[in-house]
Amino acid sequence: MWKQLVTLIRGTAHEAGQAAVDKRALVILDQQIRDAQTAQGKARDDLATLTARRRLIEKELESLVAQRGKYESSARAAMQRGDMDLAREVAERLASIESEEATKTPQIADMRTAEDRIRGIIKQSDTKIQALAREVEVVRANESVQKAQASVAASYGGTLSSMGSAADSLKRIKEQQAIRDEKFRASAELEDMRTGADLDTKLRNAGLLEGSSSADDILARLAGPQGGSSDGDETKRLPNDTGIRALPRE
Repeated sequence: MWKQLVTLIRGTAHEAGQAAVDKRALVILDQQIRDAQTAQGKARDDLATLTARRRLIEKELESLVAQRGKYESSARAAMQRGDMDLAREVAERLASIESEEATKTPQIADMRTAEDRIRGIIKQSDTKIQALAREVEVVRANESVQKAQASVAASYGGTLSSMGSAADSLKRIKEQQAIRDEKFRASAELEDMRTGADLDTKLRNAGLLEGSSSADDILARLAGPQGGSSDGDETKRLPNDTGIRALPRE
């Protein structure tokens, strides 16, 4: 049980650490690139130092070669004059010079090999650092674009939500207005029924209410003889001779 708890704690800590690393991945990569560039600068300094030392040794070797040539000529001249002691002393100096040449020549070769190797490593590292830097820039650009898209999407979603809420409110207002209109209409109908106004309206529409004339009535009256109707008549016949009497005039 304790082992599982310890494992759980370690796993949780790893996930938390990994999440923190992922959250700041670009910052970490930027710092790693800077560290790598600093290391590259030191490597270039070391390469420059190695090259300078190799060139110094090469100059020393050139000097030894020149000295060897001079002392060989001197030894030959001493031997030709029969001065063997001087010739031996010159020969001992030549032996020392040749020993130094034998030591410095492979050193120069080794240093050249090291320079080529370091130069190749620096070049490869530069290529990797540049590629990583470009990749980081691409990731950073994508991150910025995705953040902008997320912001736009959030704003668009909020706008749609607001528009939807406004549309719902407008629909409710229209429903409330329609209900009020129906209430007003029903109230007016009830008032007409109470006062009899609705019955007068029906009689007027049917042409049964005194004092109401339809267009046909007016045309018939105008077409008849003037003065043909008596002012003392108590009633008048309806249009089309339907036989239905109108209400008496007052």
